[in-house]
Amino acid sequence: MIMGESESACGGTSANLSLKICVDRGLPELKGPMEEFYRIRRLPPYVFEQVNRAKAAARNAGADIIDLGMGNPDLPTPQHVLDKLKETLGKPRTDRYSASRGIPGLRRAQAAYYDRRFGVKLNPETQIVATLGSKEGFANVAQAITAPGDVVLCPNPSYPIHAFGFLMAGGVIRSVPSEPTPQFFEACERAITHSIPKPLALVVCYPSNPTAYVASLDFYRDLVAFAKKHDIFVLSDLAYAEVYFDDKNPPPSVLQVPGAIDVTVEFTSMSKTFSMAGWRMGFAVGNERIIAALARVKSYLDYGAFTPIQVAATAALNGPEDCIREMRDTYRKRRDALVESFGRAGWEIPPPEASMFAWVPLPEAFRSLGSMQFATLLVEKSGVVVSPGVGFGEHGDGYVRIAMVENEQRIRQAARGVRRFLESGIETLHNVVPLANRR
Repeated sequence: MIMGESESACGGTSANLSLKICVDRGLPELKGPMEEFYRIRRLPPYVFEQVNRAKAAARNAGADIIDLGMGNPDLPTPQHVLDKLKETLGKPRTDRYSASRGIPGLRRAQAAYYDRRFGVKLNPETQIVATLGSKEGFANVAQAITAPGDVVLCPNPSYPIHAFGFLMAGGVIRSVPSEPTPQFFEACERAITHSIPKPLALVVCYPSNPTAYVASLDFYRDLVAFAKKHDIFVLSDLAYAEVYFDDKNPPPSVLQVPGAIDVTVEFTSMSKTFSMAGWRMGFAVGNERIIAALARVKSYLDYGAFTPIQVAATAALNGPEDCIREMRDTYRKRRDALVESFGRAGWEIPPPEASMFAWVPLPEAFRSLGSMQFATLLVEKSGVVVSPGVGFGEHGDGYVRIAMVENEQRIRQAARGVRRFLESGIETLHNVVPLANRR
């Protein structure tokens, strides 16, 4: 599939949809200054909005909402990181603009992390940039390297910024499977054969958001060989590197493959590893040419994160790792509670190997609804929020993503709501009574 200007659910571009809405509501058509902006026209409608509206309506009606939709960590930031932040606040010069590339100590700490965790040597001066979270890093790399019409291969389903960052930059997306199997490379070969111009880059994300797939080092070896054969870049999202459940088999980095740095930039995040989502701290590491381009773009757009946050992030990377093991153990227990309790409720959950998500097929009786309508009904009837799979690409329809961002007790409570929802069966499908309308 090629994605250029985004298609709406009603057919036509999102710009045409906006005009249609105006006409349907008796409003004047958008013209001149009121016309949709170019980059906004390239974005499809925000598909999670329907579920968000249902969630808000149920909450306003007094329902107890268990939100397993957004991957927003509920765990506390480790105490030693908070202590370093407090220690640094108010010190001389820390309130000034910082460095858009990240302070030197932070980049050195990230280099030490890669050496310690993956055995990968990085030059903190030329191969590392601190970003305002991995999402911002991905979007700005797209701005840095994409010319209008450039083709990028992107997994479908995948985290939305992987595709939309390039769409906003004027690129074109060709979708490939997200599962790390031989079929992935077969699809990439076909996409390259039928793409004009030749693709610029290939996006991968393992452990995957939303599917929780984990890639092996053998897969990465094949990936690097493929990229070099076709002279394309690899953009690897490794945000969930530390959220895994097999202690003997941690997720690898593509940069562990000899020569991978010639074609690869990898993105990591402190949001999940250290429960620092709101702090907005991540990294791009790897190929010096792309890192230099990203650093130059960032120099025009931001001055980096608040210096005390960067100092605290340095303490996180250089500090004790028991907090990471505790985080991992917490998500493992939540995963087990999710699989066990939802299974007893009648909804089988494939156990994820990594990440904070479960990627779950719709219950058989509800598959005809599609993921959007199912997720909307689920929150209306049970107060349980999940993310519809179609929000991660059309190949995600038929699935929902469940985020393990509530404690075990709340997950089991959600399972009881799911049981009632599933037991209603056909009645639920044909006699919907939203929570928001109950008296």
